[in-house]
Amino acid sequence: MSLMKPLADRVLIEPAPAEEKTASGIIIPDTAKEKPLRGTIVAAGNGKPDEPMTVKVGDSVIYGQYSGTEIKLEGKTYLIMREADIYGIIG
Repeated sequence: MSLMKPLADRVLIEPAPAEEKTASGIIIPDTAKEKPLRGTIVAAGNGKPDEPMTVKVGDSVIYGQYSGTEIKLEGKTYLIMREADIYGIIG
């Protein structure tokens, strides 16, 4: 089940949750949390006629800090961005 179907080379990403604690156990306040730079693709377009998509639903990806546009669907926050804004697939 897809929340929406992105067009062309766009993908819908569910961002990973922001870190709550540092490696040493210090709790990070909400105002100091960094925007996550990784997430999971939950929907993807079909690509462009001359550029097929190289990512697929379920891929964990890394993207730029200022990439994409935040949207809310069914009470959750997602990012929609072009495939070109994704730096790579994790794993």
